[in-house]
Amino acid sequence: MSGSGEGNKLWGGRFTGKTDPIMEEFNASISYDKKMWKADIRGSQAYVKAIEKVGLVTSEEREAIYNGLGKIEKEWENNEFIIKAGDEDIHTANERRLKELIGSASGKLHTGRSRNDQVATDMRLWLKDSLKILTGLVSDFMKVILKRAAVEIDVLMPGYTHLQRAQPIRWSHWLLSYAWMLQRDLERYDELAKRTAVLPLGSGALAGNPFGVDREFLAKELDMLNVSGNSLDAVSDRDFIVEFLFVSSLLSTHLSRWAEDLILYCTKEFNFVALSDAYSTGSSLMPQKKNADSLELIRGKSGRMFGNCSGFMMTLKGVPSTYNKDFQEDKTAMFDTYETLSGILKVATGVLSTLTIHPEAMRAALSPDMLATDLAYYLVRKGVPFREAHGLAGGCVALAEKKGCAMSDLTVDDFKSIHALFDSDVTQVWNYENSVNQYNAIGGTGKQSVVQQIEKLEKWISNKA
Repeated sequence: MSGSGEGNKLWGGRFTGKTDPIMEEFNASISYDKKMWKADIRGSQAYVKAIEKVGLVTSEEREAIYNGLGKIEKEWENNEFIIKAGDEDIHTANERRLKELIGSASGKLHTGRSRNDQVATDMRLWLKDSLKILTGLVSDFMKVILKRAAVEIDVLMPGYTHLQRAQPIRWSHWLLSYAWMLQRDLERYDELAKRTAVLPLGSGALAGNPFGVDREFLAKELDMLNVSGNSLDAVSDRDFIVEFLFVSSLLSTHLSRWAEDLILYCTKEFNFVALSDAYSTGSSLMPQKKNADSLELIRGKSGRMFGNCSGFMMTLKGVPSTYNKDFQEDKTAMFDTYETLSGILKVATGVLSTLTIHPEAMRAALSPDMLATDLAYYLVRKGVPFREAHGLAGGCVALAEKKGCAMSDLTVDDFKSIHALFDSDVTQVWNYENSVNQYNAIGGTGKQSVVQQIEKLEKWISNKA
């Protein structure tokens, strides 16, 4: 059988003919699943302990296998591990190397275990560790937002709806709007981490483990919160991957919207902010250009993550029960999303850390017409129903347009011609600080409310850590 060329494969015993080299390459996943080398070794070290407990290996064999895996781990860490022809995946590669190191005892490691429950375990271990890194990067970005929001709290700017100037707000309020999005993203990742920490190991290929291995012991060894409840489901469950791809796509949506705002704000038409040279590029033709490529790439790469999510969902939708080779596509989507998102978060944090704001330009973009709602509120405070007050404020807007002046240039008599309750104190409406500070209900743009937002988020992120 060894002469057939299939004998060294984990599945080779039944086959007598060689695999077509094109099929070998098509079938192999070692080029990308090698990223899970540490998870694979960790899972195998836990499993050999479990099969020793049920008498499938002696203590000497367990020690040899465990220590051999430790040597393989060092080789990976030192970039000394050599991938050879026939290493179709990380599991095959590590087991092949283990046999080279300790001989035939390595063959007992796979007793009662399938690559089906092995790869599901590896992926969960890898993702569980990777989520800690990702959430750390999101937290770092949030901390920069909170720091800037506190320092630049007195800067006012226009708030927009439909990309039209709407009402005055604080720059800090705009910053914090994204911090709240990131908080929700972190909460989703925290929930995902719990659902990822479910152990499939001990499910075999699909029917379970026939040797009575202690799966709760395995869960404890691998720092998992729960053990899967059904072996058929365990080997085919990729919900945690889909959820990771979705939550990451939603996070990238938030980051893309943040980037789009800043792309607009750093144009000469707005001139609210300036990007650091470290996060900008120039034009090959136009020397005056300073392009926001960092932000454009953040915006652009979000589409790539949506593609990973929707693409893998399409892969899953027609797959029949338990493990099928289609699932090999899960790892490329997972790895690419993780690496792309890690880069996005690092660049976003760098952009915001080095960004220069132009408070004067933000202030200059405010105009009296943005206080039309405040004019309605002025009448509301004098007892006029809001719907009526809204119409009367619209009448003031129309009068200013007819006279060709700003609303703030209308006289008291002009206002009285609209409604008798207008008086000399109407001039107080045109103070932007007063306008912004009236919004002090929870979540508003008033200074007191913005300070509360910062304190709440700082406390939340501190408790999370």
